[in-house]
Amino acid sequence: MDIGWILTLFAIGFVGSLISGMVGIGGSIIKYPMLLYIPPALGFVAFSAQEVSAISAVQVFFATLAGMFAFRKGGYINKPLVISMGIAIVIGSFIGGYGSKFLPNEAINLTYAILALIAAIMMFLPKKGDENSDFTKLQFNKPLAAILATVIGVLSGIVGAAGAFITVPVMLVVLKIPTRVAIASSLAITFISSIGSTVGKFMGGHMLLIPSIAMVVASTVASPIGAKISKKLNTKVLQWILAALIVATVIKIWLDILT
Repeated sequence: MDIGWILTLFAIGFVGSLISGMVGIGGSIIKYPMLLYIPPALGFVAFSAQEVSAISAVQVFFATLAGMFAFRKGGYINKPLVISMGIAIVIGSFIGGYGSKFLPNEAINLTYAILALIAAIMMFLPKKGDENSDFTKLQFNKPLAAILATVIGVLSGIVGAAGAFITVPVMLVVLKIPTRVAIASSLAITFISSIGSTVGKFMGGHMLLIPSIAMVVASTVASPIGAKISKKLNTKVLQWILAALIVATVIKIWLDILT
């Protein structure tokens, strides 16, 4: 076992989870391309898209769990929102996670690229949530939230991403949820979603033990740190950080698909 390989995976997990804790995502939008491109660039064996999505699914489970605990005392996690979207997304993510075993690597990468592109576009649409409203009296369209969560779950389950990078923009733009509530609640929703996608990937037979452990340890350490940093940042800064990450990933993935 190469210690350099393990340290590389740990570094990828740490950096990705630190950022994901800051912006309320599971981190797969960052770590998916990092796992695909960084190991082979450093001379290590490349992971397939199936393997990357499986590692991502396990890592997201622990990263969002740790980040969720960091946010639990702030009052930003909206329970009705989490229940409405969480139940629907876990069903969809299981279907997508297990169903991905029947898809070629190219289809998984394409699904990821399309999701990221949609998320990037949505991040630049106007946000209509009232950032100064009473978060305990938040109102939203529950049936619409459940339908959107199901679709997000299926597609994100395919790539092992749990869907936070698309869930947050959907909350901000479509459901009109305030930024901090969207970020905190998305961690809880993504945690629930990751249960379905992780079980689906495990049943699909693509789990890699050592890489998953390295990413999980890094995530458990870094995600709460990112969540604490998030509480001190301006909401506009958080939105632009997430938008920049999504756009950069979209450009890289689509360049690879088209070239």
